[in-house]
Amino acid sequence: MEKRVITVVGPTAAGKSDLGVALAQELGGEVVNADSMQLYRGMDIGTAKLTADERQGVPHRLLDIWDVTEAASVAEYQRLARAEIDRLHAAGRVPVLVGGSGLYVRAAIDALRFPGTDPAVRARLEAELELRGPGALHARLAAVDPDAARAILPGNGRRIVRALEVVEITGEPFTANLPGPDAVYDTVQIGVSVPRPELDERITARVDRMWEAGLVGEVRTLEEAGLRSGLTASRALGYQQVLAALAGECTEEEARAETVRATKRFARRQESWFRRDPRVCWLTSRGSELTTQALVLAREAPQGGHSLIT
Repeated sequence: MEKRVITVVGPTAAGKSDLGVALAQELGGEVVNADSMQLYRGMDIGTAKLTADERQGVPHRLLDIWDVTEAASVAEYQRLARAEIDRLHAAGRVPVLVGGSGLYVRAAIDALRFPGTDPAVRARLEAELELRGPGALHARLAAVDPDAARAILPGNGRRIVRALEVVEITGEPFTANLPGPDAVYDTVQIGVSVPRPELDERITARVDRMWEAGLVGEVRTLEEAGLRSGLTASRALGYQQVLAALAGECTEEEARAETVRATKRFARRQESWFRRDPRVCWLTSRGSELTTQALVLAREAPQGGHSLIT
């Protein structure tokens, strides 16, 4: 296991967090967060962040590091994640990278480059976003870089602007900066696979639990801390919908139903992203059998793609 990185990936509600804890316990490791929204302080209920008890004493890194007003930066995450991975390797610990944010996972383990920014181009695109909305810019992105458009949600204005900015600055598609698999670490990637009907049921149940646990109150508190001005955090699933309800744009029940729908769509996009990576080995077992199979892969598998294990 020396110098190896284990990733646990897959769609939301598949069970990645619990498997990550189990692997870290067995391998003498620590969890490194790769969920872009769990980076934010105070966004606990809506991101299904594990409680201290659920972490079972396993240290979790890169949680709660940004204020909700701060715009996310994949390049900054890359720097922080690699620093944690290198620190753990130096200490003889195993980094277990856990999360469903595909670009963040790749930024941590692969040789991705992130072009700089042009303030004038960025300002012009952001003004256009404000005037015309994300749908129009997403349609333009689909014309110049279909792969990027498929990977970015049509409502994610910030990421659409960034992709268009890169296209204009570099003269290349945004995805040209995301080359094929070129790992910078010895990495074993484990995907948690759940049949679609079961996953949909899990998502519905999870959203129900979030509402019962006080998601609306959490959003109210974060709104006072500036959530509405956060270009990234305000677009998070659940938070965006509750903010709309608090603004009187819909009822709370409508916000809840839309959170379920949007999360199901997002889960499909997540799975599509990870399925394109031939290095991910997909596991379909549950409970202790899932942990056992994942441990075998983590300890014995060579770096590279694997067939699905049932």
